[in-house]
Amino acid sequence: MSVSDADIAGSVELFGPIGDITTRKMMGGLCLYADGTIFAILHSDGTPYLKAQGADMIAKLEEMGGTRWTYSREGKPPTSMPYWSLPDAALDDAELACDLARETLKDLR
Repeated sequence: MSVSDADIAGSVELFGPIGDITTRKMMGGLCLYADGTIFAILHSDGTPYLKAQGADMIAKLEEMGGTRWTYSREGKPPTSMPYWSLPDAALDDAELACDLARETLKDLR
């Protein structure tokens, strides 16, 4: 399964207020960049994830209901990636989604 054009357009629209958003399809999903810095991915099932590195941001996303993205390969233990799902409250609230993305970007730059 790969991300749909509608999912891509929705993600760009959701995060558009934070700056120049560019995208790149990768492995059935999508990477989202703000001014050249990757800050989020869109999973092939349409779930947006924010890239988080700082302990405070990780805690905030988890407190809001975000979950860490993990994947499994046959015969190997699950692998955790530095991406947390966008909390449900931010899925329909562009202002909150952009605030979280801006906080994430501060830790990444």
